[in-house]
Amino acid sequence: MNDLSMDFVAEPDQTLLIVDDDKPFLQRIARAMETRGFAVEVAESISDGLTRVQARPPAYAVVDMRLGDGNGLDVIGMLREKRPDAKAVILTGYGNIATAVTAVKLGAIDYLSKPADADDIIRALRQDPTDRATPPENPMSADRVRWEHIQRVYELCERNVSETARRLNMHRRTLQRILAKRAPR
Repeated sequence: MNDLSMDFVAEPDQTLLIVDDDKPFLQRIARAMETRGFAVEVAESISDGLTRVQARPPAYAVVDMRLGDGNGLDVIGMLREKRPDAKAVILTGYGNIATAVTAVKLGAIDYLSKPADADDIIRALRQDPTDRATPPENPMSADRVRWEHIQRVYELCERNVSETARRLNMHRRTLQRILAKRAPR
């Protein structure tokens, strides 16, 4: 009698959820990840992403930080609850240290700035957690460090401009102008 369980080799779970409200980017990344062997599901909103995680938690997730209906960190948090072994990457066009730290605390394994390509995403999803990043060749400027600090306090104050300005001992309008500008290099 042939034992079928000995002949069967389970393939690793390659389910991937991509949550992003930029439709062209979402479609491009989904196609690229499918050609690399992933079983891709897409969501264009936080609520849709949460529904999909609730129904079938994927092995991998790529989640945009800011979407029209909320924060991608909510999807990461639920994924961590439903499937602790899942690997998730946060994508954002608004990179700052505070949100990167929060993303990692909630279970993201990496934090990539847009535009990221499929190879960057796969590298992040499949990296060895014991690998250490190499020190930067060009460290942040003093202006960038200041901007990062302001962003961190802003996130800690739950994006309340008045509270952030009070804690930084800064005029509210000055803070609003800083927050409206792009990050310095």
